Formats: sequence, structure tokens, C-alpha cells
Amino acid sequence: MIAITLLGTGSPIPDPNRAGPATLIQTGEENYLVDAGRGVLMRLAAAGCGANMLNGVLITHLHSDHITDLNDVITSAWITSFAEQKPLQIVGPPGTKEVVDRLLHFLSFDIKYRIDHHEDLNEPPAVNVTEIESGIVELEGNARISTEPTDHRPVDPTIAFRFDYGNDAVVVAGDTIPCAGLDKLCTGAKGLVHTVIRKDIIENIPLQRLQDVCDYHSSVEEASQTAERAGIETLTLTHYVPAFPSGQEEEWREIAAQYFSGTIELGDDLHRVEIGE
Repeated sequence: MIAITLLGTGSPIPDPNRAGPATLIQTGEENYLVDAGRGVLMRLAAAGCGANMLNGVLITHLHSDHITDLNDVITSAWITSFAEQKPLQIVGPPGTKEVVDRLLHFLSFDIKYRIDHHEDLNEPPAVNVTEIESGIVELEGNARISTEPTDHRPVDPTIAFRFDYGNDAVVVAGDTIPCAGLDKLCTGAKGLVHTVIRKDIIENIPLQRLQDVCDYHSSVEEASQTAERAGIETLTLTHYVPAFPSGQEEEWREIAAQYFSGTIELGDDLHRVEIGE
């Protein structure tokens, strides 16, 4: 069984009820964080998981709303690991290592303060960064993780992740339009977590900057068609733009159901979905 927890279902627009984009994937005793939007550590805590319990942090792309709190994840994993210090494993597209290096430089004053104050913190945070665009993600653990490129241009490169565990498989897509890489990852998978926007609403807002988001995100309709095309059993929608009030997701579900014949999941932060047995 693979468990999906929507830690943050929000977007770049601050929302008092929705944290930034982040999804927790749990395979047995292993915990994988996909993206690290604002508020991710509070949502992880609410889901019963801490930064020091993560087997990997997987980044779909380097848009700010998906990595806003990555620095907090790095710091918290470091200062809450009281036994052996294991490197935090971060995986993302090319450019991720430079981002992490700059975050560590940004944290350099804090790191020095903590090392000066605590005898058992005698080294900076240990972080291993793997950059990848396609193929198998080399992480220790029982889950088999693979990735393929997606299409969120001009943001490039961007990737999605597939988790195979036992007889189950779940794909987590970041921001993307329908594309061959995502189709490839989804083939044979049971679950798909997909970011979505309501183009039918946004296209009628007379602000070009808002209308611009339509050309590089999937609509509810497009995400549903991607899932149906691949034979997905459960489609989980997240990253709602514009966000709907709590408990009023039925209209979104009805739109998805026009194009997808399986189970449709969506809701508030901490919504949990279980795939398989």
C-alpha cells in the first residue's frame, strides 16, 4: 500500500487555509516529500512526520512556491537528528544543486550560531543532491523511484516522480501540461497526483499575468484525460487555482468525472489517500 497525504494544496497566492505545494508519499516505513512549499513542516507535523524522518526530498521544479520552505526542511532535519547524522537526500532537476548551495550560504550565519552553541552539532547540515531528468532515482529504500521530464515551459527542466512499491505504483506530477514524459510514467500506475487549475475561470479574469498561467498548467479536464489515457485507478487533484472554499470541491469533481472514469480525490490540506492494500 502507498499512502498519499496532500500536505499543501495551495498555490503562489497566500491562502490562510492552504499551505504551499507539497505531497507526502509513504511506502511502508519510508517517507518521501515531494516539493516543499510554504508551511510544509507544520503540515508534516500534523501528518505525524518530521523532517528527520524523511528518506528523500524530491523536487519537481524550481518555481518558488514549490521550494519556499526547502531551507526550513534542511535546517530542521539537521537540528532534530539527535543520533547519527544522516545526509538529507534531495533529488531534483538540473539546477537543484545550485539552489541548495545558495540556501546553505543563506543559512550560514544560523549554522555557525548552532555549531558554536551545541557541542554535538560540530558539522554543517549534511545534504546530498542528485540532479536527474529521466531514469531511476538512486535512493536507498524499498520503494523504486523513477522520473521523466514534464512540460512547464518556460520553466525547464521539470520532472515528475513515480513510486513503485510492492504491486502498487503512484505518480506525482508537479506543474505541467499534458506530455509524453508524464504519460510514460503513468502507464501501469494505479494512482496519479496532479496539480490543476480552472482555466474556465482564469481565462475570464481581465489580467494578463493571471491568464498567462493557463498556457503551462493542466486544467482539471486535461489532468483527468491524462489519467484516463493511462488507465489510472485513482486521480488525486491538488494545487487548486483558484482555490475553492473548504468542503465545496464537488464542482471540480464533476468536471473531472466527465473525462475520468476512476476514483477522484481532492480536498483540504492533509487529505489522505491510500492506494492498494
